[in-house]
Amino acid sequence: MTTKTTAEEPEQTVVRPFAAFLQEQSGGQLHDELSEKLHGLIEAIKETGKGGSISLKIDIKPIAGTDGRTLTVTDSVAAKLPKTERPKSIFFATDDGNLSRSDPRQPVITGLRELDTPATKTQLRSAN
Repeated sequence: MTTKTTAEEPEQTVVRPFAAFLQEQSGGQLHDELSEKLHGLIEAIKETGKGGSISLKIDIKPIAGTDGRTLTVTDSVAAKLPKTERPKSIFFATDDGNLSRSDPRQPVITGLRELDTPATKTQLRSAN
């Protein structure tokens, strides 16, 4: 927006705050979406200890047949959240090419049983 001043003063351009545009675009949905994505990003960063980002794309085009002052404005928001590490498992390769949770080369111990000794009967001793 340009304001006219006296002949001695140059013209001044008043720049509208970007935040005001964000709150009005798409009936306020853009501002709400950005707020939610920012909140989700911060939670994911706290959980993973890794960084992420939010990208805002705004497309502005003149409407054909107008004087160039009537514009369409569209937006898109993308969030890149940090990925959580998936848990790892240990498997052993068998001779026939399969995976096994137990080592096929390790002998299986049989005949083990749990003792029924109450903890109160066991006394700890110290060696001084």
